[in-house]
Amino acid sequence: MVEKTALQPLDYAHIAVNFASDKLASDVLLLDISKVSDFCDYFVIISTDSARQLGGLAEDLEHELERKGSQRHHREGTPQSGWMLLDFGDVVIHIFGPGMRDFYDLESVWNGGTEIVRLQ
Repeated sequence: MVEKTALQPLDYAHIAVNFASDKLASDVLLLDISKVSDFCDYFVIISTDSARQLGGLAEDLEHELERKGSQRHHREGTPQSGWMLLDFGDVVIHIFGPGMRDFYDLESVWNGGTEIVRLQ
């Protein structure tokens, strides 16, 4: 059942951060990139310890945000690739497996963004 609420993109981003933290993801970052991006306002960047955790977290996050009223526009990657992207419009979630976060280095690529929350 979908909850009917008037949440803003930042609310959904915070839901994703807290949900990932509750699921024992590590180094969860919420980055405001609205001033340097024209395709979304927020990145949520998450590290996981295994392909299994990555896949499970992606599925669970997708269901949680949809339950809260957001709609996923696109999904990219697989747990086996070590990176998955969930595109919820103004909020894009990047979930990385071991070693892949350093490889893609989104924090450096989007260094013009503003860190809102980082949970280690």
